[in-house]
Amino acid sequence: MNTMRFTEDHEWIRLEADGSATIGITNHAQDALGDIVFVELPAVGKSFARGDAVCVVESVKAAADVKMPVAGTVTAVNQALVDEPALGNSDPLGAGWFMRIKPANAADLDGLLDQAAYSALTGE
Repeated sequence: MNTMRFTEDHEWIRLEADGSATIGITNHAQDALGDIVFVELPAVGKSFARGDAVCVVESVKAAADVKMPVAGTVTAVNQALVDEPALGNSDPLGAGWFMRIKPANAADLDGLLDQAAYSALTGE
């Protein structure tokens, strides 16, 4: 299954085979931020609406909010990212994931950008 979509705010979301979704920041976002030094993740069990600020990322250049690409409830967070924030730079689409959620409506992912549209947005 593994359908990956993107937001204009440079988050990615991937629908997993079990119906959950994994969320992180894109390579473009981590590159713009620079060296990530701190990540604050949400509490498991907390629900958010689409567009809500759900995480805080701090780098040597700036601090930024990570926003929810779709409404859902947090089911897991990546403790390894908290312990080693640089994973957000070295592997943003893999080991540097931020959280897993149970989407309120998986069909909402269809309204996000696919890889081609995101590449056109970023020029990458």
